Amino acid sequence: MSWELNRRRWLRTINSRFIYGRIPLLHAIVFFIEMALFARLTSRFNAYYDERPILTMMVTNSILGGIADTVAQTITSIRERAVRKHPKGRLDPREDALAIEIHELDRKNPFSNRDLIPDSKSLPPPFDFERLTRFMAYGFCMAPIQFRWFKFLERSFPITKSAAFLPAIKRVAFDQLIFAPFGIAAFFTVMTIAEGGGKREVFHKMRDMYVPTLKANYVLWPAVQVINFRLMPVQFQLPFVSTVGIAWTAYLSLTNAAENVQEHRIPDRADIRLP
Repeated sequence: MSWELNRRRWLRTINSRFIYGRIPLLHAIVFFIEMALFARLTSRFNAYYDERPILTMMVTNSILGGIADTVAQTITSIRERAVRKHPKGRLDPREDALAIEIHELDRKNPFSNRDLIPDSKSLPPPFDFERLTRFMAYGFCMAPIQFRWFKFLERSFPITKSAAFLPAIKRVAFDQLIFAPFGIAAFFTVMTIAEGGGKREVFHKMRDMYVPTLKANYVLWPAVQVINFRLMPVQFQLPFVSTVGIAWTAYLSLTNAAENVQEHRIPDRADIRLP
C-alpha cells in the first residue's frame, strides 16, 4: 500500500510539471525514451532485419505506435489543460494560438465539467500507460500481417525497370481497396475489446467512426503508398509506412479516445437538439 501511495504521489508530482508552461513533463519523458529506442533500432536496422526480419518489423511497429499514441496523448493533454483554465470551456484567441488549434481538433466532443479530474481542475489528465501499452501491443501484433501483405503485393505485382509505374498503381489499388478497410475495422475492433468493450461497443464504434476514418484514410494513404511501393525497397516499406503512420495513428488514437469520451458522457441540457 505504501509503495502504491508513493507511486501515485510521484506520478502526480511529475504530472504537475510542464516544459515552457505548456508541454507535460511526463509525456515528454515518455516521448524521449521512445525516440531513444527508435534511434537505437534505426542505427542497426539492416543488421537486425537480416537476422530476424519479422521480429524487427514487430519491434519497429510497436515503438512507432507508442510514439504516435504519446503524441496523441500530449495533444489531448494540452487541449484539456487549456479548456480547464476557462470555466466556460472557451478559449481567448489572444491568449494561446497553439491551444486554439488543438482545441479545434476536438471541437466535436467538448468536455463538460464532469469530465475533468475531480481533485485538480488545473492539471491535465495523467499519462495513460495502459492505453500506450494497447497501442504498442497492437502495432507489435499487426506487423507480421502487414509484412506478409507487402510480400504478397511484391510477388503479385513485381516492379522492374521496364514496368514500374503500373505495378505500383496496382499495389496501391489492392492495398487501399482490400487491406485498408480491413485494417481500420481491425483497429477499432481490437482496441474496443482491449478496453473492455463487447459486441455492442464494437458495433457502436464501427457505426460512428468507421466511414469517417476510411474517408480520412483515402485522403492520405494512396499518395503515401505510391511513394512507398514505387521507391522503397521491400525491407523499408513497413518502417516507412509506420513512420508516416505516426501522424495517422495519432489521429486514430484521438478518434478512438474522443469516441470513448462521447459514449461515456451524460448529455447536458445544452447537448440536446431538436430534429
